[in-house]
Amino acid sequence: MKFGFALGLALLAAGAVAHEYTLDKLTIGHPWAPASHGAAKTAAVYVTFVNDGTKNDRLLGVSTPIAAHAGLHGNEKRGDVVHMEQLTAIDIPAGKTVELKPGDMHIMLEGLQHPLKEGEMVPLTLTLANEGDVQVEIMVMGD
Repeated sequence: MKFGFALGLALLAAGAVAHEYTLDKLTIGHPWAPASHGAAKTAAVYVTFVNDGTKNDRLLGVSTPIAAHAGLHGNEKRGDVVHMEQLTAIDIPAGKTVELKPGDMHIMLEGLQHPLKEGEMVPLTLTLANEGDVQVEIMVMGD
C-alpha cells in the first residue's frame, strides 16, 4: 500500500496520468517501467491486476515488438541473497488484486531495441487465460 501511495504522489508530481484498461471484471492498472540508464538492454515492467469477478484468471505470457524476449519473473530470497527466477504464469485469483512491483513479481524485457526514454509509451501484449491477448501500453517514467 505504501508503494501505491508513493507511486500516486510521484505521478502527481511528475504531471503524469495513470492509465488503466478494463475488461469486463478485470482491470489492468497503470503498466509502467522506469526509464533506462545508459544503453541498458533490459527493463522491468510493473502493473496491477484487479479481478472483481468470480472467476480466476492467469497471466500466461507477454510480448512486445521492442524486445527480443519478454517474460514473467519473481524474486525469491535464499539466505541473504535475492534471486530472480522465471515464472511460467502469474495467478490472478477472483476477488483479489495482484501487483507486479519493484522487488517482487514483474515483467522482464530483454534484448531491447533501444533504451526506454521517459515519457515514451511502449506497446505490450498480455496473454491472459480468460481474456486472451490484451494490448496495453507501458508508460516509461523517470527516476
